[in-house]
Amino acid sequence: MSPVEPALVPAPRTVEEAAPGGFPLTPDTPLWAGPGTGTTERWLRSTLGPALGLRFPPGTEGTRDGLRLRLDDTLAPEAYRLAVLPGRGVEIAGGGPAGVFWGAQTLRQLLGPDAFRKAPVRPGATRTVPHRIVEDEPRFRWRGLMLDVARHFMPKEGVLRYLDLMAAHKLNVLHFHLTDDQGWRIEIERYPRLTETGSWRARTKLGHRASPLWNDTPHGGHYTQDDIREIVAYAAERHIAVVPEIDVPGHSQAAIAAYPELGNTDVVDTSSLTVWDTWGINPNVLAPTDTTLRFYEGVLEEVLELFPADATGPSAFASSPPSSPSPSFSSFSSFSSFVHIGGDECPKDQWRASDAAQKRIADLGLADEDALQSWFIGHFAGWLAERGRRLIGWDEILQGGLAPGAAVSSWRGYAGGVAAARAGHDVVMCPEQHVYLDHRQDAGPEEPVPIGYVRTLEDVYRFEPVPAELTPEDAGRVLGTQANAWSEVTENQARVDYQVFPRLAALAEVAWSALPAPAERDFAGFERRMAAHYRRLDALGVAYRPPAGPLPWQRRPGVLGRPVDGAPPQR
Repeated sequence: MSPVEPALVPAPRTVEEAAPGGFPLTPDTPLWAGPGTGTTERWLRSTLGPALGLRFPPGTEGTRDGLRLRLDDTLAPEAYRLAVLPGRGVEIAGGGPAGVFWGAQTLRQLLGPDAFRKAPVRPGATRTVPHRIVEDEPRFRWRGLMLDVARHFMPKEGVLRYLDLMAAHKLNVLHFHLTDDQGWRIEIERYPRLTETGSWRARTKLGHRASPLWNDTPHGGHYTQDDIREIVAYAAERHIAVVPEIDVPGHSQAAIAAYPELGNTDVVDTSSLTVWDTWGINPNVLAPTDTTLRFYEGVLEEVLELFPADATGPSAFASSPPSSPSPSFSSFSSFSSFVHIGGDECPKDQWRASDAAQKRIADLGLADEDALQSWFIGHFAGWLAERGRRLIGWDEILQGGLAPGAAVSSWRGYAGGVAAARAGHDVVMCPEQHVYLDHRQDAGPEEPVPIGYVRTLEDVYRFEPVPAELTPEDAGRVLGTQANAWSEVTENQARVDYQVFPRLAALAEVAWSALPAPAERDFAGFERRMAAHYRRLDALGVAYRPPAGPLPWQRRPGVLGRPVDGAPPQR
């Protein structure tokens, strides 16, 4: 990026100084929004306008003293061109509606940190946009954040806030982890006990599972169906797809506690199970029965209604041969056709001991329990495909074979993603050793509840989503990357903020910008730009980790974590 405007995050492709000075925005500056730019127009009026006291009265396409939004089909769908020129005002052109919206996010950064507030702090002040031409487009199509709201519930207002934070960093996929052993967070009308029983637990382990400490306050919460509709609509206005995760066949004790018939009743008294109150890998998994399949088909029928597929998104994947790149993603897609089904960390002990599970293996002619899980996942891959939707799961779903058209979230390092891409499956790279944001940010003793490897801001900035060993064709199956914010030790908004920021800003630049190889990246330059970006985060009320270390109230002395020493594996 040119040094002319060093404070933009993520870094755009090019920035040119068009002329000295800039264009003044006043309360009377008109706004013209061409066809297809309505989401950006609404965002400017509802967010940027109130922050700076701008009314944005209606303008015309030919106005030379205002702000103009338009589509330009010569640009890629998410690309934009922001031009601030003498005598011509401000124009944002995008290859599609999303491109215009991302251009507006850049305009907001050019206006300074006051543009990130809820109301004017300097009423009547003239806001000057520097004369610049910014041309930009993303490197990856999938630029995501996973929020785990199952371990610790995040109220709806917190989710909406994180959607705004994602939009400010040009991230476009919210992976919404809604169910786990410790809580079921989405209302399913035909199965009311999922939230009546499954959405709360009597107590919670405080810190790592080896910690002797407990929080004896009951914990819970769930989203009503109208809450989900609101979240999805709010995200769509910001060009963010919401990918729901409903975990099967492991990570399911909350569902089994609500409906004991879902568990392996011939080997465990499932009626005695409650929503799990600690962390780790749970042995209580779903039974591979027709009852379980029909139950989760019912769940997913309601999930599909609540998370509708974008009419312009992928729909032809079912006919895409597994040996070729998915034609559905030759151009930008909102990814709203995806449904994540988990598939990770499913112990097979209960299946080995279960006569019912062993009979299912024999009846299906399967080799073993791994193949049984593959059959289980394959059932839902086919079920979703029949409804024009697409399955994605954690990389364990590769065990025993994976249905054509299914995609993989590669979390156990790069290996799963490499194997999936070589087998013709699309991949989202999110290896825990690099982009799990619950992992600690420093080795110092003041780091709160230290989990996993040390992953500094620089470590995340030097993360490379595409493994070098992939051929160009296979590399094309890497849809993009995401950071994962697991919530075992982040019990409230301030703790989530601390773990996520500022590292999410680095991940956003990795996902968006055309960066050089990791060792050649200008981290010092990124730090200089972050100095300005911290002021934006301050204005947004983000309780990020300061560069010098945690503030006194951000520490958690005496709460046991699980630090892992040494450098993480690179593959």
